[in-house]
Amino acid sequence: MKLALALFAISVSALAQTPAPAKPATPATHHAATTAKTVSPIPKVVGVPHTLYSLKYVDIKIGTGELPPPFRFYTVNYTGYLPDGTKFDSSIDPAFKHPTPFTFPYGGHRVITGWDTGFEGMRVGGKRRLFVPYQLAYGLMGSPPKIPAKSNLIFDVELVSVSEKPPAPPANAAPRPTPPDPTKPAAPATPPAPPTPPPTSAPATPTAPSAPSAPPTSAPAKPATPPTK
Repeated sequence: MKLALALFAISVSALAQTPAPAKPATPATHHAATTAKTVSPIPKVVGVPHTLYSLKYVDIKIGTGELPPPFRFYTVNYTGYLPDGTKFDSSIDPAFKHPTPFTFPYGGHRVITGWDTGFEGMRVGGKRRLFVPYQLAYGLMGSPPKIPAKSNLIFDVELVSVSEKPPAPPANAAPRPTPPDPTKPAAPATPPAPPTPPPTSAPATPTAPSAPSAPPTSAPAKPATPPTK
């Protein structure tokens, strides 16, 4: 009897020390922050961007003068080359007979597009080499006979000065021809005037025949008087 009570007490004690089964942990709930999406009004396109053409340059000398604003008159020295090294124009080479530097309104569309953008960020006194694609030069047609069709151009330029008004040209300077506008078709050449025909002289008026001259009327000679004896 005592042995049975002892076993019962041991079993009750063992049950009392057995821990209750742990409840499964409740997973933590994370609330993601909601961000408002901005819808672009620009339609979406699929593809890879490509570069069509661009102007490249190398600064040969950084100028120490002012940084000029656009829409001023830029006075520059320049030399232009074709890709094969042919020099087609220059303001400093005496062979091209340009006695003064070239002045143009920067950004005024009076020169090729490469020049209207190629001096950006350049200070007075600076020198730069411009690599101008034909799309920013004289286009598909070129500027014959010096510049062939679809010619990429190379210019060595120097920014000499900047002014609000164009400088007065020297009194003995010949007018510089305006460069052709690549956006406009070239005007047809004026045909030469026909040669002037030689003057036509009127035929000489025939002279009227002169009347026959009358025979001389002289008195008949008197017979000689015989000598008297």
